[in-house]
Amino acid sequence: MKFALFLGCTVPARLKEYEISSRRVLRELGVELVDIPEFNCCGYPLRNIDFKAFVLSAARNLALAESHGLNMLSLCKCGYGTMRMADYVMMENASLRKEINAILAKEGLKYEAEIQIMHLLTVLYKEVGVDAIGEKITRHYENLKIAAHYGCHALRPSSVVQFDDPVAPSLFDQLVEVTGAESVKWQAQLECCGGPLSGTNDDLSLDLAEKKLADAKRAGAEYLATACPFCQLQFDTAQKMNKSERRANHHIPSILYPQLLGLCMGMDKEGLGIDSGRVDMTEIENFLGG
Repeated sequence: MKFALFLGCTVPARLKEYEISSRRVLRELGVELVDIPEFNCCGYPLRNIDFKAFVLSAARNLALAESHGLNMLSLCKCGYGTMRMADYVMMENASLRKEINAILAKEGLKYEAEIQIMHLLTVLYKEVGVDAIGEKITRHYENLKIAAHYGCHALRPSSVVQFDDPVAPSLFDQLVEVTGAESVKWQAQLECCGGPLSGTNDDLSLDLAEKKLADAKRAGAEYLATACPFCQLQFDTAQKMNKSERRANHHIPSILYPQLLGLCMGMDKEGLGIDSGRVDMTEIENFLGG
């Protein structure tokens, strides 16, 4: 099982532990990752400025993966959603596809939609499988309640991303529960983390994060689980800021799913980057059974 790994911009710049823990877990599960150095930004920052440039940037990445004959695995849900959107609009608009491919041809590239674009969680759930993951687990979590945060770009627009049921998703919950943890039901699960507003309207950004953290705590969760670099950074940073500036302290650390999984697969916390968060999450090891 082999995939072209798309890291995006945020992971290598600000969340290296997401890449490291994902590589370790996927290697143990028999997934081979191929790095393509020529990959560029997914194009998302251009989406509301120059739509054609947005599509071109994403299409170039897709064409590069296709030239290697590889399906794409994205760690970033924004990158995943962007790539899916570019694929969708090019298949719906033959004129745009022709124009984009004419530009790509200058580099000897062409995108013909012959590959699949998948997120890390999709690969784990659909390609590896929950049962196969369970066979690799050596220590299950006991009495640990997790609030699984799906993130916006994986679920919407549902006709484009086709990740899971946009109203009642279960894929991430099942991946959490294979570890032995309980994935709690919480009202704010599908709401935005507030990350996109950071730097534009910081107060509202913190309000949205605070609402989600408070709701997860009310549901009994000890930890949040994410699989999106932007959401992970938002919960980690916003929680620290709310504690220092607003005297709000729910203390519900956010952990990346490959870190959560890696620990119960017997991997050491240092190698998974467990100590990298602003909000201490090291106590999660106390929930591991014998």
